[in-house]
Formats: sequence, C-alpha cells, structure tokens
Amino acid sequence: MHIGICAVGRMKAGPERDLADRYLDRFSKGGPAIGLEFSGVSEIAESRAKSTDERRREESRKIAQMRPEGSALFLLDERGKNLTSRELSQAIADLRDEGRRHLSIVIGGPDGHDPELRRMADRTIAFGAQTWPHQIVRVMLAEQIYRVSTILSGHPYHRD
Repeated sequence: MHIGICAVGRMKAGPERDLADRYLDRFSKGGPAIGLEFSGVSEIAESRAKSTDERRREESRKIAQMRPEGSALFLLDERGKNLTSRELSQAIADLRDEGRRHLSIVIGGPDGHDPELRRMADRTIAFGAQTWPHQIVRVMLAEQIYRVSTILSGHPYHRD
C-alpha cells in the first residue's frame, strides 16, 4: 500500500524539514518489506479566499483532486480521535491487509478541514487537543509513519 501525505501549506527549508525528511527516508527504506511504500508529499497553497468557509472548500477541492482514486483518507485534526502509535499501526495494517492500494494522510490549513472532506474521511486523527504549527505536525506525522513501519516489522524502535 502506498502512503502519501497531502499538506496545505509549504514547508520551508530548515531543521524541521530536515527532520521530517529524515523520518520519511527511514520509512521509505523499511516500509516496502512490510508492504508499505512512501508515495511522497504533495503540497497545496493555502487558499486566499475571503471567508473561512470558502478557504476550507477551496483547499478541500484541491485535496480531493490530488488523491488517487479509491484511496483511504485520514485527516489530521485537533477534534479527531487520539490514537496510540499501536492503534495507528493497526489501522494502517488493516487497510493494507484489506487490499487498499493507497492511503492519503492530510494536514489541513490554518482554518481546518471542510465538513464535506470530513465526511469522506475514513478516520480523523488528532495529535492531542492542542493546535500545532504546520512544521511540527509534519515532523510528528513523519515520525509516526516511520514508527508504524517499525511496529509492524517488529523493530525495537518502539517500546511499550
């Protein structure tokens, strides 16, 4: 199964990008052995529409257009469900084992996700109730994707 990240907003060069890239590179190397491949990061520019609802709709349309047809969709959102790393690993393994070919994990813009995109999501996941800067979320997601691969492969990186 291919796992791709779609992010509203651009990640500038710097230590956060370097760290995210390091985790995604590790995942790229270890994931294929367990049937998970990294398909990359797609970035879309934040909408410049005047209203919050318009911005959300515009960003969601772009996200929907970028997703491979039939892909599973996980949204990152502060109102989502808090999952342990093992629960996230199991959710991804279940999709893989069901024969899903692609998973898109979406980091929304500053205004969050459009309600229609929420309805389309297979899961809405939170990294806690706090609001996090985009760069930190990107690093946390990259680390968790790498962690998923280590959990599923039995690698000792993750400790309970």
